[in-house]
Amino acid sequence: MIKVLIVDDSQVVRDFLTYILSSDPAIRIIGTAGNGEEAVHAVRDKKPDVITMDVIMPKMDGLEATRIIMETTPTPIVIVSASWDPKEVEKTFRAMDAGALAVIRKPVGVTHPNYTRLAQELIQTVKLMSEVKVVTRRPRITYRSHIPTVSPFAAPSMPMDVKAVAIGASTGGPPAIQAILSGLPKDFPAPLLIVQHIAAGFVQGFADWLANSSGLPVMVAANGEYPLPGRAYIAPDDLQMGVDNGGKIILSSSEPENGLRPSVSHLFRSIAGVFGKNSVGVLLTGMGKDGASELKLMKEKGAVTIAQDRESSVVYGMPGEAAAINAASFVLPPAKIAEFLSGLPRVKTNRR
Repeated sequence: MIKVLIVDDSQVVRDFLTYILSSDPAIRIIGTAGNGEEAVHAVRDKKPDVITMDVIMPKMDGLEATRIIMETTPTPIVIVSASWDPKEVEKTFRAMDAGALAVIRKPVGVTHPNYTRLAQELIQTVKLMSEVKVVTRRPRITYRSHIPTVSPFAAPSMPMDVKAVAIGASTGGPPAIQAILSGLPKDFPAPLLIVQHIAAGFVQGFADWLANSSGLPVMVAANGEYPLPGRAYIAPDDLQMGVDNGGKIILSSSEPENGLRPSVSHLFRSIAGVFGKNSVGVLLTGMGKDGASELKLMKEKGAVTIAQDRESSVVYGMPGEAAAINAASFVLPPAKIAEFLSGLPRVKTNRR
């Protein structure tokens, strides 16, 4: 049985989440809490396998509760948030930076046409996160504070004009992407195209959080635009993102790949076909294998390929698959990926 603690300041929401999660015979609700203080005490006393965490609560909010729990009694945390509330979305991503594993929208009522799908999404997320082995976070920890010292990089065979850096991530990806973007110079010479598996409705908030916290321009990609150097473009909800032969961003309703849309596989394959050796592929933490084979395709086309290392990954699924098939030229933690990318050659190019 997966033991779940539900944290939300609304009794109605607590009862509704209990109703949904209890419908699965593999899940048992062992308690509820109405604010962050109650949650911290309940985690110590009841030792749940997974916590569903609201963000905006009285006394102690979900962000602070997540920090304390991950520093004292680390437990998989799923943020259950309202994607329409900008303040809540911003705190949601800060909570993920503090150690929360995933974010999901608050479920809709049973009469809503999307109820069954969203309820199953919540149940599946809780079950998947229960399998993740979390570790204690030091107070206000950042990726940079625990990056092991590594020997200087051997100079790779780098093209003089990198046209694009493609990044793919899933579980644990937001803070890893934030660490990478934060470490890049403002004159970074290539656009960054990013697929992050995330609950529908949170992409704009994710882009805003990255822009505010990294210092680089970050936006949700628009169909037909030409990506510019030093800017990051996030794939929007439920659309595949790639590029055409002229380097223009193409968004489409192509079939899901690995059950996902947007998928990392679609992006990497498109980048490999259009830019080949003039590209870099980066595969970060996440469950499953999305993007692993296509990272190898990028490598075969001459691109520089990077996978996140096991030690810094929340889930060593996607990058582990890439490492297993020799798809990655380099295996690095996020801060070292930023350092590596910062060494890309600067050249003057005529870009739109």
